[in-house]
Amino acid sequence: MKHLLGLLALFALLTGCASGVIDPNGYDETGTASYYGARHHGKRTASGEPFNQNALTAAHRRLPFGTQVKVTNLNNDKSVVVRINDRGPHTRGRLIDLSRKAAEQLGMIGSGTARVRVQAMSN
Repeated sequence: MKHLLGLLALFALLTGCASGVIDPNGYDETGTASYYGARHHGKRTASGEPFNQNALTAAHRRLPFGTQVKVTNLNNDKSVVVRINDRGPHTRGRLIDLSRKAAEQLGMIGSGTARVRVQAMSN
C-alpha cells in the first residue's frame, strides 16, 4: 500500500510539472536574467540535450522547449535570440537563465544579471 501511495504521489507531481507549460504566442515579459556557464557545460538539460555554454540557449520555467525568444537588455538595448532548452532559473526572482554566449552578446557578463525583456518569436 505504501508503494502504491508513493507511485501516486510521484505521478501527481510529474503531471503537475507538465501542466505548467504555457502557450508562447504573445509572450512578452520583463524581469531579471542571469547566466550559467562553465560548471554546467556538458551536463544534460531538462530537454535531454547537453548544455553548451557557447550556444544561444536559455532556461525558462514555463515556455515550451524549442521556443525562440528575443531577449533585450534594458540597460544597453542589446538583443539576442535564444532557444529554450532547459528549465529554470532556480533562483527566486529571475525570469530567464541564459547561456554564457547569450550573456556575452547582451553585455551582462560583468554584472552577472540584467533587467531584460523576453519576447517569444512567431514561427
